[in-house]
Amino acid sequence: MPGMTKSKNTNSLTQRRQRRLYVKSVVAWIIAIVYLFPVYWMINTSLKTSKDMFSDPPQLIPSNLYTGSYTAMFTDSFGIFQALLNSLFIALSVLVLTLFIAIPASYAVARMRDKVTTTMMVMLTVVQLLPAIAISVPMFVMFRQVSLTNTFISIILADIAVTLPFAVILLRPYFAQFPYDVEEAAKLDGLSTLQTIVRIVIPTIRPGVIMIGSFAFLMAWGEFTFALTLLTDQNIQPLTVALNRLIGQYGTNWNDLMAVATLIALPVLLVFIALQRYIVGGLAGGATKG
Repeated sequence: MPGMTKSKNTNSLTQRRQRRLYVKSVVAWIIAIVYLFPVYWMINTSLKTSKDMFSDPPQLIPSNLYTGSYTAMFTDSFGIFQALLNSLFIALSVLVLTLFIAIPASYAVARMRDKVTTTMMVMLTVVQLLPAIAISVPMFVMFRQVSLTNTFISIILADIAVTLPFAVILLRPYFAQFPYDVEEAAKLDGLSTLQTIVRIVIPTIRPGVIMIGSFAFLMAWGEFTFALTLLTDQNIQPLTVALNRLIGQYGTNWNDLMAVATLIALPVLLVFIALQRYIVGGLAGGATKG
């Protein structure tokens, strides 16, 4: 009898756990649907004609798929293709330069634990708290004085000013947690500090590096304030500014606007789908390292 009672209690506990997991799954799906519905509605609107967009009641599924907005998007009148190339060049440049600077900077901050590095981390945190609009005008004045407005250099440097503090703050715990004894053993084998970082440390903290690279790319890809302030030449403006040009003073073709917005959102979705394991692992690892 005691054995049967214990078995019933175990089964009851298992059933309660399964019910809790089921409820959590349902809640998670509801939250995901709520957050993803605007994305679906954006794609839905981009596939509608002007008439279907304002139908009453609204069409949750387009009755007639209209791809004219995507065809018109790459015509010369929109200038989207050039803006797409500009965004790719800017985002990839920011990605490479952010990692190139952030990796040695994070290593130095993690290894040299003194008042100087502590002050540096506080300053980097403060920079992260500043809104982009608050520093865009000073940046415009600074770049104009050195004749760098309307150049890729200005927007790349402005984006790095945002991505670099973020990268150093998140990469520092990885280097701080890495065993110093391993570095000492590598030096005894004849490796320099740079070779140790490249050959031993970076492969070990790869999830963190991939996470930082992904966020640097996405932050530069979706940046709007700096691009609007520093770039007035349409030939070098990124997609986000090109999207703003589609908003007319007296009317807006919402299906064309949503088609361009879908194009902007597509790399974001693809990066998260392809690298979600590294991004989640990198964020979780950075949060538990000290």
